[in-house]
Amino acid sequence: MMLGVLRRKAASGASSTKAFGVSLGKISPAVSTSRTCSALSEEIIRYERGVGHVQSYSCLPLAGRIINLIPKREAVSSLQQLVTMQIWSRPFCSNGGGDLVDAVVPHMGESITDGTLAKFLKKPGDRVEVDEPIAQIETDKVTMDVNSPEAGVIQKLTAKEGDTVEPGTKVAIISKSGEGATHVAPSDDKPSDKAAPPPSPAKDKKEDPKPKEDPKPKVETKPVLEKPKGSSPPPSKASATELQLPPKERERRVPMTRLRKRVATRLKDSQNTFALLTTFNEVDMTNLMKLRSDYKDTFLEKHGVKLGLMSGFVKAAISALQKQPIVNAVIDGDDIIYRDYVDISIAVGTPKGLVVPVLRNAERMDFAEVEKAINTLAKRANDGTISIDEMAGGTFTISNGGVYGSLLSTPIINPPQSAILGMHSIVNRPMVVGGNIVPRPMMYIALTYDHRLIDGREAVFFLRRIKDVVEDPRRLLLDV
Repeated sequence: MMLGVLRRKAASGASSTKAFGVSLGKISPAVSTSRTCSALSEEIIRYERGVGHVQSYSCLPLAGRIINLIPKREAVSSLQQLVTMQIWSRPFCSNGGGDLVDAVVPHMGESITDGTLAKFLKKPGDRVEVDEPIAQIETDKVTMDVNSPEAGVIQKLTAKEGDTVEPGTKVAIISKSGEGATHVAPSDDKPSDKAAPPPSPAKDKKEDPKPKEDPKPKVETKPVLEKPKGSSPPPSKASATELQLPPKERERRVPMTRLRKRVATRLKDSQNTFALLTTFNEVDMTNLMKLRSDYKDTFLEKHGVKLGLMSGFVKAAISALQKQPIVNAVIDGDDIIYRDYVDISIAVGTPKGLVVPVLRNAERMDFAEVEKAINTLAKRANDGTISIDEMAGGTFTISNGGVYGSLLSTPIINPPQSAILGMHSIVNRPMVVGGNIVPRPMMYIALTYDHRLIDGREAVFFLRRIKDVVEDPRRLLLDV
C-alpha cells in the first residue's frame, strides 16, 4: 500500500524529498526533478516485483552521473516494517554446486557404537555405481560395507585403513560428474617413492671409496680385536643361549581383529561369571544315518535342500529343552527368566572368527525349514554378509566340532545363555548290542551348563533325551 502511494506521488511530479520524507542530497542542476522522480519510481516498481536486492539501491545512474542514495536506503529500510520482502540467494560451489557427495559409515546396530576401517575396496579415481561397496567396516560381530550413495568417481579418501570410525563418519568424497578426481593424493606419493631409491645408490657410491681408503687402519686394529674375542669364552656361552631363541625375522605381528577381541572377551567373561560344568554321553548314530540314507533323494527332490544330521540334533535339542525348561532359562540378577520359545544358535566357524547365527522360533520348524535356515545362515556367515540382527539373542547353542574331526571337547557357554551342546566326530567303535560285539557309528556329545542355575540331574536328563531321540527319531513323531 505504501509503495502505491510513493508511485502516485512520483508520477504526479512531486519531489523525491517529499516522497521519502528525507533529503536525497545534492542533485546536478542539469537533471530535472521530474526525471529524478520517474527514475526513483521505476526503481521502486522493480524492487516491488522482486528484481534485484537491497544492495542495488546504493547508487542510481542518472545521465552519466552518480547520486548518493544513502537516505533512500534508509527509506527502504523503513518500508520493511510494512512490506514483506524476500531476499533471493543463490548457493555458490566451485565444483558446480551439489556435485560432491560424501560416503559415510552406516548405522551398525543398537549394541555397536564404532568399528574399524578394515580396508578400502576402491581407490581415488575409480568409477563407482549407486550402492557399490567402497570400504569394509569390521565390528565386534560382523563385517559391513560402506556403499556409494551416488554414481560417480571417487575424488578423495578421507579416512585411513585401521581408523576407528563411528556411524556418520565420512570416509570418501565422490564426484558425480567425475571432475577433480585426477588430482588425488596417491599420485603425489608415487614420485616420492620413485625418488627415494636414487639417494641410496648415490650414498653407496660415496661410501665405496671410503672402505678402499681405510684398509690400512683396519689391518692395524684387527689383531687388537681378535685377541679379546679369543680370550673371552663367557660371551660365546651367552651367545649360544641367545641362539636358542627363534630369530625375530621369523615372527609376524598383526593386530587382532575386532571380532577376535570380542570373542576373547566374551569367552573369558563366561569363565569368570558362570560356574561351568560339563557332562558327557555317547550316541549311536545308526538309525539317524539310516533315516538320512533312505530319504535323502526324496527329501532333496521335494524340499530342494539336502537332509543332514544337524537338523536331527536341532529337533532333539528342542524336545530336550521343552522337557527341561531350566536349561532354556537364564539368570538375571536375583531372578530366573524362563523362555517359552526356543531360539537355537548355531556356531559357525568362519575365516574371520566364530559367529553364532540364530534360528528364530525353531520349535515351529520342521526338518526342511531347519536345513534351509542353517544352509542360508552358514553361507552368509562365510561370505561376511550376515547381519547383526541375525546373530542377536539365542537361548541355546549347538556347536558341531565333529566337522573338523574333534573327538571330545568341553565347549564354553555363549553368554548370556545357560548351556551349550557340543557335537563331535562319528567313529566306528565296537559296541555290545544284544550280547554281541558289533561295530557302531558312535558320537560323543557334551553339555556344558551353568551350575548356578542347572543341577547335574537336569543336565543328565537333558543329554539323555537327546540320546534317545537321535537313536530313535520315531520318538519325535509320537512325542514319547
